[in-house]
Amino acid sequence: MKLTHRKLLVLCGLLIAVGTFFGFKRDTRNFEISKNLNIFNSVFRELDICYVDTVDPEKSIEAGINYMLSQLDPYTVYYPESKNEELKMMTTGKFAGIGSIIRFHKGKNHVVIDAPYEGMAAQKAGLKPGDVLLEIDGEDLTGMTTQQVSDRLRGEPGTSFMLKYERPGLAEPQTVKVTRENVQTPAVPYYGMLKGHVGYIVLSSFFDGCSRDVRRAFIELKEQGARALVLDLRGNPGGLMNEAVDLLSMFIPKGTEVVSTKGKLKQASSVSKTGKEPLDLDIPIAVLVNENSASASEIVAGSLQDLDRAVIIGERTFGKGLVQVIRDLPYGGSLKVTTSKYYIPSGRCVQAINYQQRTADGKAERIPDSLTHVFHTAGGRPVRDGGGVTPDVTVEDPKLPTMLFYLANDDVLFDYATDYCLAHPTIPSPEDFEVTDADYADFKARVKKADFKYDRESEKALKALKEIADVEGYTDDAKAEFEALEKKLTHNLDRDLDHFAKDIKMLIANEIVTRYYYQRGAIIQQLKDDNDVDKAVSILTSPTEYRKILSAPADSVTAKAVATK
Repeated sequence: MKLTHRKLLVLCGLLIAVGTFFGFKRDTRNFEISKNLNIFNSVFRELDICYVDTVDPEKSIEAGINYMLSQLDPYTVYYPESKNEELKMMTTGKFAGIGSIIRFHKGKNHVVIDAPYEGMAAQKAGLKPGDVLLEIDGEDLTGMTTQQVSDRLRGEPGTSFMLKYERPGLAEPQTVKVTRENVQTPAVPYYGMLKGHVGYIVLSSFFDGCSRDVRRAFIELKEQGARALVLDLRGNPGGLMNEAVDLLSMFIPKGTEVVSTKGKLKQASSVSKTGKEPLDLDIPIAVLVNENSASASEIVAGSLQDLDRAVIIGERTFGKGLVQVIRDLPYGGSLKVTTSKYYIPSGRCVQAINYQQRTADGKAERIPDSLTHVFHTAGGRPVRDGGGVTPDVTVEDPKLPTMLFYLANDDVLFDYATDYCLAHPTIPSPEDFEVTDADYADFKARVKKADFKYDRESEKALKALKEIADVEGYTDDAKAEFEALEKKLTHNLDRDLDHFAKDIKMLIANEIVTRYYYQRGAIIQQLKDDNDVDKAVSILTSPTEYRKILSAPADSVTAKAVATK
């Protein structure tokens, strides 16, 4: 039907009005941006001219940028040129240095070698845990923090320095030449076979190339007879999304959509599908997660859950559904900026915190479960968005005594392990090593001699209760009860060392085994008492239970069918 001349004029007028409206809104926004940047520029120039002391432009403006970004989310971060190495390490896992964890030893007032990486510069130079770092190229390191010493240990690959150190058991300080080299923390620090023909792979981070390492490990485990797989993503903070997609390609048909992103800009929105031929579409898989599994870890765990391809075991994951990209800035700086949210196959986003809505004190809060939405897996199982990936099988971490945290960070445990290594040139394999009763008796004697102190949660709770009772006027009436409870909760080091002997022995064994067998040995040691792994093996070796977990309840299937009509 043709438009009349009058109607055509009216339509053109409406289009012009709409265009003018949106143009006005855009011009207004541009004006506000320009105005406020001009104000910021003027404020700083006035400070530079008038302020009583000299203002450091780089420090002050960086602080202003960081405060501005803090109002958004914790993943949008500014990196000046001086911190580009930090950004590179975060995305690639690579840095140049000696390849060792270091720690500050209070008793010695020096930084000491904690755990050298296997095959890296520190180990090649003969450095061992417990070595006290005295000087670097003649510079005294007394009292320096771990960060200050770390800054001096790092540098360009191939450069060298002279390190003076003191080793327990040797009368005189030693000096060694150390050559810095590129260090990359292993994405797959351990893989091996568990009982029941179950393969096990630990993936620590989604660095560049990590999916290739997982692929190699899986192929080797299959050759060793693996009939099921445990993929351990506990504590994995994530990393590169494309690596997550490549990992999923190993177990999901080629061409399957596994993650999509949606952002303000067209280039921030995308759809990612598996692009390689899978290695195995049928092998039973269990994925281990906890509250520190985030980002790319949640893409892998959530996608495998949505596609009913694996049983997820452990604790609810962190809940990071945001995607960042790196943008170049003038003068060598970079901006890591959140550009989109990601969505896994069921259509859900696992983001747990809404940073746009904050409390009166500026705190962003977690999305309550009551405001999350139900989605469904490929087979009809109900899953929810907002709040991470909820496991199919929840395994609560055992509550460790407060005492263990203090021991793990105290010099007494570190020094005991150092002396143990001096007295034992070799120890059995990690699978066979154990702390004997005689060893533990020696350790207990050292702890008591060191006058080891630790806070207990019961004491903190009692103190808080007494303060509340005092405010509310119950102190006098409850005085006898408080005195009796305080007497029962009095520190008893002997009792606690005996009561928590099993946990403390595991802690000691982990510290000692790491000295001889590095990170790989520590993981093997921890597998001896791992509830998540035990549960995974139990499920994977029971085909009936495995299928039952991945099957939707009859009422869920019916509900999904009705919803799609």
